[in-house]
Amino acid sequence: MITTHMNGYVQEGSVQAANHRERAVDCPGDDTCLVKPPHCSAHMERIQQYQEELRKRRDEDGRGRHDIDPNASLRLKKLSQNPKVGVDNPTFEGKENAAKDVHRQAPVDELEEMLQAVKWVQQCLNDAQSQQDTELLLQLLAKEDFKCAYNIYTVVSQKMNRVNPTSPLTVQAQDLCSEVQKILKSSQQREGLELRALLTNPHLQALMQAHDSLAVQEMAEDNVIQYLGETVKMVRLQKTPDTPLGATVRNDTDSVVVSRVVKGGTAERSGLLNEGDEILEINGISVRGKHVNEVHDLLQRMHGTLTFLLIPSSQIKPAPHRQTVIHVRAYFDYDPSDDPFVPCRELGLSFQKGDILHVISQDDPNWWQAYRDGDEENQLLAGLIPGKNFQQQRETLKRTTPDKSQEQQGKRWYVKKGKKQKKKNASTLTKNNDGDDFLTYEEMSLYHQPANRKRPIALIGPTNSGHDELRRRLLSIEPDKFAVAVPHTTRNPRLHERNGREYHFVSRPGFESDLAVGKFIESGEYEKNLYGTSTDSVRHVVNSGRICVLCLHTRSLRVLRSSNLKPFIIFIAPPSQERLRTLLATEGKTPKPEELKEVIEKAREMEQDFGPFFDATIVNTEPNEAFLELRRLIEKLDTEPQWVPTSWLC
Repeated sequence: MITTHMNGYVQEGSVQAANHRERAVDCPGDDTCLVKPPHCSAHMERIQQYQEELRKRRDEDGRGRHDIDPNASLRLKKLSQNPKVGVDNPTFEGKENAAKDVHRQAPVDELEEMLQAVKWVQQCLNDAQSQQDTELLLQLLAKEDFKCAYNIYTVVSQKMNRVNPTSPLTVQAQDLCSEVQKILKSSQQREGLELRALLTNPHLQALMQAHDSLAVQEMAEDNVIQYLGETVKMVRLQKTPDTPLGATVRNDTDSVVVSRVVKGGTAERSGLLNEGDEILEINGISVRGKHVNEVHDLLQRMHGTLTFLLIPSSQIKPAPHRQTVIHVRAYFDYDPSDDPFVPCRELGLSFQKGDILHVISQDDPNWWQAYRDGDEENQLLAGLIPGKNFQQQRETLKRTTPDKSQEQQGKRWYVKKGKKQKKKNASTLTKNNDGDDFLTYEEMSLYHQPANRKRPIALIGPTNSGHDELRRRLLSIEPDKFAVAVPHTTRNPRLHERNGREYHFVSRPGFESDLAVGKFIESGEYEKNLYGTSTDSVRHVVNSGRICVLCLHTRSLRVLRSSNLKPFIIFIAPPSQERLRTLLATEGKTPKPEELKEVIEKAREMEQDFGPFFDATIVNTEPNEAFLELRRLIEKLDTEPQWVPTSWLC
């Protein structure tokens, strides 16, 4: 196997797409070219022979448990002594009458044995009471009512004691039911309609599903045989276009080994394929010595029932534990086609900054299995995404590697950067809570705001984007529902101003003290006076039951998010440059072309640097439509839960 060493840890792999160290045995969307699987008659005959031998062995074991010594009963002894009497050699009126006579004679012979036994016991007993008891028993055995009851008992017991099948007859009971339902679609007969109603009953369908699941496991346990000196097992899986197998394979010298079982596939649900199992044959075709790409192409041409001949993994399987699903927000873009280290590019899951990912497996710490929020119905299999620590190490290595060594052997091993490189350092918001320089994922949870504690609305946008105007419209239309936080200032109050209404008037030392301990969301100085909005002022509005509306700079996001205010952050993006010129002209503004360009560029920078922290984005192309969209988003908070950092709920 090819290994690549990275920053103190080892990853198997190759940088060539044609030399994946793992290949998915099948992938969604590639089933249009499926054809019937090829057959190798010699291998198939040998497998069928193994199956036939197993069936014969089980049948012999079953018959051995039910064999009866002919000399053990008077009836069987008489039948064995008279070969002219019996089902196989009848001498009475035809075979049918002979069979009936034998069945009719069976309980009579048993009663005769009982009578003889009671008479023998009667001769051995001397006291009068015992003689009386045996006489009553003989009279009972001679009565016709007793003989009829005994006959009924014998017939019922024979039917109940019939030997059940020692193994499932089929693992496709569901498919058989579906076929019968299709046949009955055109039937209008009473029996057909009744059978169709029975087969479509949810309880019967659930029974068939449970039967097939248990049958597959039982047959897999039985199909443990010897092959080429190895203990192997045969596994049958159903490959359909709707549900892929969901497994990857890798080469280990000449062997083809199951590398990982992907959540959501047939292999994972059946529990029959395990990581580390070596695949010897698929539908009778030997795969030993084949490259994983050849195995992939082989399975792409197969459909229906696939029979795998496996050498079970020798690894000790850990006790099964319930997987805990965690929900994370991604803070970087990822494209598996640009990542040569992804084990299987076909199963790589692409995502963008801000996407919510549902991680369902962290068994491989370097490559998690996840679904992208909103795509669960279309995404049949879980996709592979870089693990948290793995991605952080890659980012650290990428940032500490000189630019001239970022290319190795003419191939980029990292996600490509944009044409315009940013000279400034990354924002502190992109740093992990643990002190790492790059925040990869943040665990999220669904949160539904209480009716009496509304989340603050923070409007973020560059100057002239229209976020100030949107805030003023909210406050003017519904002043009882929306409010602003009363700011703090160090200047002296004017005659019409009251402390706590227009401003909180504080001393400069007090303001600076609160600023040092992080109590202000934003602050600044104007004409030698300090101004700022504190978290306590925002909390006062929240506690009053109203919605606090804020217009903030992006540098205020760190304090706002680190508080327990649970803000809902909306980015107000400007429209195109020409449309922005028109909107500003209606307000009596005549900005220069370079000023308009600066607004557009500033918005692009804000979205690139802080986009993952925005809960929603509104492009302010038309002020009335933007305002209606803002109202819709705010009202949505009362009806739908939202994703928030899990740390906010602790």
